[in-house]
Amino acid sequence: MLPPVLINGSFLIPQPTGISAYTLNLLPSLSSLKPTLLTSQPIPPYHCYQIRDRLNPDYGTIAHFRRLLWTQQQLPKIYQRLKAQLLFSPIPEAPLYSQCRYIVTVHDLIPLRYPKRFSPLIPYFRFYVPQVLHQAQHIICNSQATADDIIHFWQIPAHKITPIPLGYNQTLFYPSSQQRDGQYFLHIGRPDPHKNVGRLIDAFAQIPDTNYQLWLIGPPDSRYTPKLQQKATELGLRDRVHFLNYISHSQLPEIIRGATALVFPSLWEGFGLPVLEAMGCGTPVITSNCASLPEVAGDAAILVNPTNTEEMANAMITLANNSDLRQKLREWGLKRASQFSWEKTGSATVKILKQFL
Repeated sequence: MLPPVLINGSFLIPQPTGISAYTLNLLPSLSSLKPTLLTSQPIPPYHCYQIRDRLNPDYGTIAHFRRLLWTQQQLPKIYQRLKAQLLFSPIPEAPLYSQCRYIVTVHDLIPLRYPKRFSPLIPYFRFYVPQVLHQAQHIICNSQATADDIIHFWQIPAHKITPIPLGYNQTLFYPSSQQRDGQYFLHIGRPDPHKNVGRLIDAFAQIPDTNYQLWLIGPPDSRYTPKLQQKATELGLRDRVHFLNYISHSQLPEIIRGATALVFPSLWEGFGLPVLEAMGCGTPVITSNCASLPEVAGDAAILVNPTNTEEMANAMITLANNSDLRQKLREWGLKRASQFSWEKTGSATVKILKQFL
């Protein structure tokens, strides 16, 4: 007998990051529902139904349009063919005006808060996604901040939304038995404007101790990275600010453990996974006092106004000079991180799905 739950895996990429990683980390918990995963490639040991390929982000913007067309035209037929009772889509995409009953996950509304000129995501978030959410049985999101955004931007009733925090990989992100201080501050993320890397470089320039470095990990972007590199040069930081490109997930924990602190001054996040991963490694965290970041960090990090470079700089200077505070933040961060796990995320997700079966 075919299972009543379908999981939309049309967007999954071979080297999972972001939403793909979120989905794959949920699957062990979701397997209790015996779902069918709609995907172009088999993912053992899960039961998969093969769909067309080249729908995922690896194939660029055209794949985004192909996936939306597939979602609207083919997915309802698959749903009917497999006699499904519910579709779970880990992205805010589902067939409109169909007989499909579905639950979706919304990760953030950053394209609406910080729109990029001519981005196809703007009409996607303004017109398509709200229709999906209004027709959904229920909506899952990563934080209360995102839930509030959904209510604010799209007037979705609060009772239809459940925030479920993310987890992290505890087998990778764990503290070292001998914590070392590599005298560098660390930022992890893309150079997009809302990540606030420009102000971070300005703040770092105010640190008087020239022994410290700033390591920026993330894939370069021709629209933003050259300007950030130019800023570092103009501030006389060319030898102290290092643009390290993308670092594999397996190498990342060791770099996090060696940092004086993770500095994550984003203007807005749907969750802020690097904050959780750094706390899991026992690394002190400086992060923003807005959006979802206080939900993740709790009282276990230094919270700063991300638009105030002096406040950001003072937090870095304080940590550089205060080993007792660094040790306290390590302990508080580890305790805080222990409250999050993919098992908890998965269990809470299964509980929601069962309510609609």
